[in-house]
Amino acid sequence: MKRIALAFALTTAFAAQAAEFTQVQADKSAINFTYKQMGVAVDGKFKRFSSQLAFDPARPASASASFDVDLASVDTGAPEGDDEVAGKPWFNTKAFPTARFVSTGVKPLGGNKYEVAGQLSIKGKTQAVVVPATFTAQGKSGAFDGSFTIRRADFAIGEGSWAKFDIVANDVLIKFHITANSK
Repeated sequence: MKRIALAFALTTAFAAQAAEFTQVQADKSAINFTYKQMGVAVDGKFKRFSSQLAFDPARPASASASFDVDLASVDTGAPEGDDEVAGKPWFNTKAFPTARFVSTGVKPLGGNKYEVAGQLSIKGKTQAVVVPATFTAQGKSGAFDGSFTIRRADFAIGEGSWAKFDIVANDVLIKFHITANSK
């Protein structure tokens, strides 16, 4: 009898935790970046993005995610920096207003760790990326955290005299914290 009660309790606890997280809370989420300019780390963020998400921790292989980042919402910490980065040599936001990530698969690594494979498109160029992420559930809310590095040359970010890496490094670290609620 104790075994049946234990099995029931574990099944009930697992079922209570198993939920599909679909509603991204943009006001509790962040997409940030760090790059080096003349050897000094510089942080920035994007203030606006939209997303679609479907993640069930009990079935991670069926998860899907897409993010559209409004590149004109870049915040480098200085208005003149924001204007520069939105311009043609960098993001060229008039021709390419959004960056887009679309997942193609999720691989559980154990615990609360995952690898999210997908396609990242910036300035009309698309690259396959693998993004390590953790997921932490807290009741009907959950948080995805992770980071990955892109090379700005792969996406033609910094053209013309900015194509060299002597002033602005090629590597850009993208960091994210995405909070989502379950249905």
